[in-house]
Amino acid sequence: MKLFNPATGWLLLLALAIGFPFLADNDYHLTVMSTAFIYAIATIGLNLITGYTGQYNLAHSGFMAVGAYTVGILTVDYGMSFWLSFALSGFVAAFLGFFVGIVSLRLKTHFFSIFTLCVGYIMFLVIEKWESLTHGTVGIMGIPAPENIGPLDFSEPRTQYYMVLFFLAASVWVMHRIVHSLLGRTFMAIRNGDDLAQALGINLMRNKLLAFMLSVFFSGLAGGLYAGYVRFLGPAVASVEHTFDMTMYMLIGGIGTLLGPLLGAISMPWLTQYLQVLQEYRFVVFGPVLVLLVIFLPYGIVGTYLNRQRRKAALRAPAAPAPSAASSSTTAPKQGATHA
Repeated sequence: MKLFNPATGWLLLLALAIGFPFLADNDYHLTVMSTAFIYAIATIGLNLITGYTGQYNLAHSGFMAVGAYTVGILTVDYGMSFWLSFALSGFVAAFLGFFVGIVSLRLKTHFFSIFTLCVGYIMFLVIEKWESLTHGTVGIMGIPAPENIGPLDFSEPRTQYYMVLFFLAASVWVMHRIVHSLLGRTFMAIRNGDDLAQALGINLMRNKLLAFMLSVFFSGLAGGLYAGYVRFLGPAVASVEHTFDMTMYMLIGGIGTLLGPLLGAISMPWLTQYLQVLQEYRFVVFGPVLVLLVIFLPYGIVGTYLNRQRRKAALRAPAAPAPSAASSSTTAPKQGATHA
């Protein structure tokens, strides 16, 4: 009987996350971890369309900004409660993703990525220039904190941390259900090849569009959480650099895995924090580390571990017994009779 299994590992990670506020030295550490959790939710969404469906969306941070500005505009300009605007943030991003996906998903491979890169830049320009709606380069200030729920005061750093952790745990659980369902296997069949998926009777456009909308839904929710946590928004939220950061999290942790993007999104911000003591020289250290990881762990940390476990299981599996001479002699006449 195994002492350590995936369920035990997830429970251990959850226990460590719950106990982190009691180990943190100050509120700044809670801020770093909470922000990492928010980007982990967005990275999980990007992993669905990229790692499981095989479509690299470079406008992902733009949809995160859509969710964030949905919360900012509705709460500041229209006086709506945070929780209601937060509930709408993911759906607004998915609604916009429907129209973007209908056009962009007709393209394949790098053409799709280039098109979404242009879409992401258009989103950035709209946020920066549409001052009457987005407040332009001034940004949206004074976003209210989430309203209290009973005794829970979400203006406190520790309570905000647990709020973000709750939505991260819920996102991981929902993504686990999606990936291990028939829908998830459909996405992976599309990733393995469009022609193969069509041969299996899969509607490519419908399922790609569904994966795209689910992906940006998670990104919109992450943006809504970001707005309520940071309480200030500027056009930089939609920068494509954030998409590249999330891509780095996936590659380091393991693209196409559940734990990989989560591990990358949580560990890399802490690594950059510790390298800040090097100031302008930190990228001299950070760059070679990433190159070495890509060379020696091409499938990421989690992906490489899973591949090794599969190889060990294949080596331990007993070989299929070779057919005996008697069985081959008895089957030969039957084959001949069949052909006759």
